[in-house]
Amino acid sequence: MTTLITHPLPVLALGLALGPRVIPPRLLLAGLLFSLLPDADVLAFKFGIAYADAFGHRGFSHSLLFAGLSGVLGALCCRLLNCGPFKAFAWIALACASHSLLDAATDGGLGVAWLWPWSEQRFFLPWRPIEVSPFVHNFFSQRGLDVLASEARWVWLPCLGLALTGITLRALYARLSSPCRPPSRRASAP
Repeated sequence: MTTLITHPLPVLALGLALGPRVIPPRLLLAGLLFSLLPDADVLAFKFGIAYADAFGHRGFSHSLLFAGLSGVLGALCCRLLNCGPFKAFAWIALACASHSLLDAATDGGLGVAWLWPWSEQRFFLPWRPIEVSPFVHNFFSQRGLDVLASEARWVWLPCLGLALTGITLRALYARLSSPCRPPSRRASAP
């Protein structure tokens, strides 16, 4: 899995790039939370559910169906999120799906059950550059630092680039679209 530090970053970067007029702050915050939600499946270990089980880690909560149902919940709460139902659905579903996309780009684990409940097959992306994160007990080690360095290279820096590019483009657009005012003329004293 990717670390919980990294999962919200693509959502945050895109939200910052698009700006608060497109993605209201409440919707952005909800997206950040839903980008973390799929990893609530680690609680399954406490109930004796195996990693490879459909309800285990990277199982149903990482599926496209789960992301879609999360989007439906977002649409139902659209007024609280200060946006319309379609925008809430799309943003929350994409935020949730971004979690499993990042996990599918890691170099370890069992893959992601994108097609659950129609298939329990686990999938990875063809390109898997992100080092898989150790669980908490091994996180504060050299392995954990290696994972953070991998995530910084493959996720954090591209997200920073996306956010800064979007913010810069929005500022340029605002500057170019604002009406030009002629310079003020001061009344000259005789």
